[in-house]
Amino acid sequence: MRSMRKEDFYFELPEELIAQDPLVDRSGSKLLVLDKETGNVEHRIFKNVIDYLEKGDCLVINETKVIPARLFGAKVGTDAKIEVLLLKRGENDTWETLVRPGKKAKVGTRISFGDGLLVGEVVDVVEEGNRLIRFEYEGIFEEILDQLGQMPLPPYITHQLEDKNRYQTVYAKHSGSAAAPTAGLHFTPELLQEIEDKGIEIARVTLHVGLGTFRPVKVENILEHHMHSEFYQVSQDAADKINLAKENGKKVICVGTTSCRTVESAADENGRLKETSGWTDIFIYPGYQFKVLDCLITNFHLPESTLVMLVSALAGREQVLAAYGEAIKERYRFFSFGDAMIIK
Repeated sequence: MRSMRKEDFYFELPEELIAQDPLVDRSGSKLLVLDKETGNVEHRIFKNVIDYLEKGDCLVINETKVIPARLFGAKVGTDAKIEVLLLKRGENDTWETLVRPGKKAKVGTRISFGDGLLVGEVVDVVEEGNRLIRFEYEGIFEEILDQLGQMPLPPYITHQLEDKNRYQTVYAKHSGSAAAPTAGLHFTPELLQEIEDKGIEIARVTLHVGLGTFRPVKVENILEHHMHSEFYQVSQDAADKINLAKENGKKVICVGTTSCRTVESAADENGRLKETSGWTDIFIYPGYQFKVLDCLITNFHLPESTLVMLVSALAGREQVLAAYGEAIKERYRFFSFGDAMIIK
């Protein structure tokens, strides 16, 4: 297997193009249309995405819901401030977490949040220094989290989010993500209704986004990079809709890299799906043969990220980097609250 270099996926991004706030109108962002066969690029508005979907096609969306996973607390017995980010739920109110500063969170450390409304105890240190914390509380964990937690916005967003729901898709349903499936942020209930009215099936899947998706690639040869695993679920209804589109020679269009990774993980070698759930650490980079996905709706991603590599697997590295160059020239907004592209 030949090596593939991380720097092959580098591009220069002016900092002012990193979107700090969501647009007032979700579907009013720009849409770059990239034809993966020809490399041609068009510039549209996101609500025009419906023009690229045909009757009988299947649009796959990820119904995961971001939890307000960032907690600020104090070490019991001292005033030492500790920040905890919930990553993965385990058994018996135990979570895998990211703790800052880690050196204050040795095994046995107790951390109080909201004046003792929630108390966590560090029970173990696992890979990459993540902490396992067991929580104690009265009442319902989700309600306490809603009261105390903040949305875990990516580090490149420095503005405060006025409305928690803006880092949530309008169809978010199943709590469990540490980050939003951001390509879905552009959809409004009205646009989804128009899409259904046009005869396009909507398949709803779930993949709980962990922070592994955003972990920087630290190895020079990307083939050595290891993805964190994330939990996904595909219902029989979603599987049937996707299978039917494939059988009828119609397109499967995934909204976001998370929907893409879900269907590609869940499919058998013939690209067929059935009801299933499990953990995936699939890493898609150039050379990957897609089994299910035909088109992708996605945001603009960080240089050298696994997400740019996934998009390059679909449309070719040179074409993707050329399209990104065009987006920079046209002053598109980048990353989570930024503009979108459809690869057709």
